[in-house]
Amino acid sequence: MKNGTDSFVSLGYWPSAGSFGFNTDILATNPINLSVVIGVLIFFGKGVLSDLLDNRKQRILNTIRNSEELRGRAIEQLEKARDRLRKVEMEADQFRVNGYSEIEREKWNLINSTYKTLEQVENYKNETIHFEQQRVINQVRQRVFQQALQGALGTLNSCLNNELHLRTINDNIGILGAIITD
Repeated sequence: MKNGTDSFVSLGYWPSAGSFGFNTDILATNPINLSVVIGVLIFFGKGVLSDLLDNRKQRILNTIRNSEELRGRAIEQLEKARDRLRKVEMEADQFRVNGYSEIEREKWNLINSTYKTLEQVENYKNETIHFEQQRVINQVRQRVFQQALQGALGTLNSCLNNELHLRTINDNIGILGAIITD
């Protein structure tokens, strides 16, 4: 085995012979191989890697731009929503103030209406009392008049006889005749 390995190694040490061989010295060959692979990758992969990085950069920039646009729209919508909220709050305050004013106005209207109704009821009561007083006074007058008339008729009937009665009627007819002729 040593002979086989030596033959590979010995081929690598004959540069003038122009032959090809394997170098098994890992420490010596790895940096060379790595530099060749990296060189080939850089030479051939430079365009591909650059395109991939440019595409990735464009996607990131587009994502950032879209995010900024969405953020801007979200801020606009938030401002609109805040404006609407302020308007609704102002309208609610206005409704509340108007509602309180309307309630206060209705309360005073109800108080005034009740006061007027009470005044009317008081006036009707006073008118009813006055009417009832007048009615009672008239009834008392009629009774007093009827009693006075009955008393007078009773007195006349007891004092008058037929002759005095005829003479009173004749005198009254004479007085009426004198009034009519005048």
